[in-house]
Amino acid sequence: MSLINLIITLIVVGVLLWLVNTYIPMDRKIKSILNVVIVVAVILWLLSALGFLGNINGIRVGD
Repeated sequence: MSLINLIITLIVVGVLLWLVNTYIPMDRKIKSILNVVIVVAVILWLLSALGFLGNINGIRVGD
């Protein structure tokens, strides 16, 4: 996966998370949990894409 694709994906995820936080009415606790889950998932995906985690579930990003 190229660096440009990584950056575009991170921007899209960030904008989507901002839209959810801004325009969807939710309890503050639920928003916090959602933010933490999304951030952890993106960090794990990014580490896998950069090759630091190796294979996750037998799928390697970029193959």
